[in-house]
Amino acid sequence: MAQKTQEKGLTGPAPVVDEPGRVRNVVLVGHSGAGKTTLVEALLAASGTIGRAGSVVDGTTVSDYDAAAVRQQRSVSLACAPLLHEGIKVNLLDSPGYADFVGELRAGLRAADAALFVVSSVDGMDAATAALWEECAAVGMPRAVAVTRLDHQRADFDGTVAECRRVFGDNVLPLYLPLHGDDGTSVVGLIGLISQRVFDYSAGYPPATRDPDPEHESAIADPRNELLEGIIAESEDETLMDRYLSGETIETDVIIEDLEKAVARGSFYPVIPVCAETRVGLDALLEVLTQGFPSPLEHELPPVTGLTGDPRDPLACDPNGPLVAEVVKTTVDPYVGRVSLVRVFSGTLRPETAVHVSGHGMEARGHADHDADERIAHLYSPLGSALREVPHAVAGDICAITKSTSAETGDTISAKDSPLLVAPWEMPEPLLPVAIVAKTRSDEDALAKNLGRLVAGDPTLRLERNPETHQLVLWCMGEAHADVVLDRLRAGGVELSTEPVRVALRETFGTSSKGHGRHVKQSGGHGQYAVCDIEVEPLPRGTGFEFLDKVVGGAVPNNYIPSVEKGVRSQMDKGLVAGYPVVDVRVTLFDGKAHSVDSSDAAFQTAGSLALKEAAEKADTVLLEPVDEVEIRVPDAFVGAVMSDLSGRRGRVQGTEPDPNGGEKTRVRAEVPATELTRYLVELRAMTSGTGTFKRAFVRYEPMPAHLADQVKKEHAAKA
Repeated sequence: MAQKTQEKGLTGPAPVVDEPGRVRNVVLVGHSGAGKTTLVEALLAASGTIGRAGSVVDGTTVSDYDAAAVRQQRSVSLACAPLLHEGIKVNLLDSPGYADFVGELRAGLRAADAALFVVSSVDGMDAATAALWEECAAVGMPRAVAVTRLDHQRADFDGTVAECRRVFGDNVLPLYLPLHGDDGTSVVGLIGLISQRVFDYSAGYPPATRDPDPEHESAIADPRNELLEGIIAESEDETLMDRYLSGETIETDVIIEDLEKAVARGSFYPVIPVCAETRVGLDALLEVLTQGFPSPLEHELPPVTGLTGDPRDPLACDPNGPLVAEVVKTTVDPYVGRVSLVRVFSGTLRPETAVHVSGHGMEARGHADHDADERIAHLYSPLGSALREVPHAVAGDICAITKSTSAETGDTISAKDSPLLVAPWEMPEPLLPVAIVAKTRSDEDALAKNLGRLVAGDPTLRLERNPETHQLVLWCMGEAHADVVLDRLRAGGVELSTEPVRVALRETFGTSSKGHGRHVKQSGGHGQYAVCDIEVEPLPRGTGFEFLDKVVGGAVPNNYIPSVEKGVRSQMDKGLVAGYPVVDVRVTLFDGKAHSVDSSDAAFQTAGSLALKEAAEKADTVLLEPVDEVEIRVPDAFVGAVMSDLSGRRGRVQGTEPDPNGGEKTRVRAEVPATELTRYLVELRAMTSGTGTFKRAFVRYEPMPAHLADQVKKEHAAKA
């Protein structure tokens, strides 16, 4: 079904272009609920790609064909929606707005050449959107702003623009002003500040144009002058400002040309008021997307190397150049199987082509280095759940491939006879651990299979099989991300549950102690005989383990001394009082007994283990917990609350300083026990209204407070 050329809701075949200059790759950015997906659907309908907004394939939307998205009532993954407007193909990349799915957003930024920030005129913007603007600014990505939901009774266009200028900068200026109807609240059109024309949508889309009414002229005078001055200030013609200030009328064509150049190079950011429901402003937005935003020819491409890391010449966006493409994301479609969204950087990707697929190693997240030769059977243009077959994808374009056996998110697709690697993009570290348990043995097998697919497609998901706690832990970006991952596992036929995450502790001795290990057994005419005496001493933290031989007179034969050490080490790995490895001790073997016939390697291993257990019963044993160094970035207003919370987590603040990245933010450094951090991501977001971020790194082990250690020991004893 998903591979048909014509799908329900679609009005024609997929748009195909032969030149990079006729492509625009635009990622839509904004907080959850700003109206990104609704706007994408409206643009598709306005361009004639679909019959009506909200109905693409069997009633599903263009953003998600995912039960998890339906349950969460928001986009949870990146979606590509291409349209054709005046001969220009625009690949709209609809990104999730919720913080948990920032990995999908980063993938969209990688595939795009420009960003459209979608800001609700009702809700304004959140701190994450502001931070993302700074991120785009750091790489010089062109940007524009679409102010949505103008038809809402609480819409405030002027206030939203003022907020955008305060947060984004002075070069954020509207190209149009909303035109209100007779009721004073509904928006029925736009007033163009450059053209000084009224675009009236009251009779439908596209709008009728006319001259402004007399009362409009005074309302647009100041905003128009500010806009013209902003555009002229970015002009490459240094005489233009003097001519304008001297009263000379600058031709509209000159203003528009300078505007388009400034937008394309990322120095001016137009604001367009839009209403998806009534289609107000959609034509104006399409004009900015196609005429203002740059083509892939104007966007710097990522560096490439050979498979061994040797640098290669920079890429050019040339359809006739060497084939280099990147897997932006990989998902599993319920009908088609594995689907990979691909951005072509150089060359032309064609069906029935033998290619090389190579991936960067991310062992910590379950991604290993891999290389494979494959044949790409078909190419598709994705739109919602529909995959429409296309004959090729030129440099700069985005397409989809299916049923690849090796392609993972972030992989490079290149020519088989000249394989290359594209430098990977930066992905955030998952910081919320979720321990999962399969219900049955068959569920364990299904779990392993499905986890492999999910990890391959989601670089923000890290899989950990902890050998000490014996837990299978998924490290996620937040609770919503975890819910989506669990939903997808269950949709794959896996019955599972979650359990509290256990932190891997350590055990050690707080005092010196001696232990006597005696293993004497007679069975079936064969005996086992081994006796050893040891002394255990605590060592400084981080020293490790030392074993000393101080046996005199051959009480323990030399060939059995390594056996005693082996038995001690084995018991240390198993733990003594709580089931965690023993560290930082010196064990001295000072006496023992052997039998000329019945002693053996196994017997002395057992004796060594028993001796260590007895020493632990006589000593003051200590539980050690890992301590992490934490760096937290929060707006200044939340510093007090964060520091107070750290104190309640037994944290020690090491210092604070203004955030080096700028803005009204503070960086707080602290050392916090890892046992206090298992849900810190969720709690920090709640404490800071979603604006706080942090990263962590292991520092050392420290003694756990006695009351907490006693609780752990009791729980272990109850399980035993």
